[in-house]
Amino acid sequence: MSTIAQTTPVSAPARLLGRLLSGFAILFMLFDGAVKLVPLSFVTEAMEKIGYGSSETLARTLGLISIVCTVLYAIPPTSFVGAILLTGYLGGAIASHLRIDSPLFTHTLFGFYLGLMVWGGLWLRDKDLRTLLPFRR
Repeated sequence: MSTIAQTTPVSAPARLLGRLLSGFAILFMLFDGAVKLVPLSFVTEAMEKIGYGSSETLARTLGLISIVCTVLYAIPPTSFVGAILLTGYLGGAIASHLRIDSPLFTHTLFGFYLGLMVWGGLWLRDKDLRTLLPFRR
């Protein structure tokens, strides 16, 4: 007796919305990684404020990690792994903001909002993920 969930194909509007959500998340994370690779002065100042010091090497390392995770997320066969890695990266950002008592809804939970876009976009555009996480009765 098999209990594998049956899924319908992803509709065109759901796939479009999923691609839009994923596209926004990808663009933001690529921008975030790029400014850390340079690193611009506001990046090192923000890192100092968060408590990581103004190390350009650390900023570049975080930028590289961000870009690699985002590229993995952007490539369909590795998007699930990329989403998991981005979730960890964003969780670290949330923890960093919690530690210094940043404003809750604008700074601390921003990583959560971005994570919802990452997973929501992937769920809307990927029928395999819908099979793994069916939100039906």
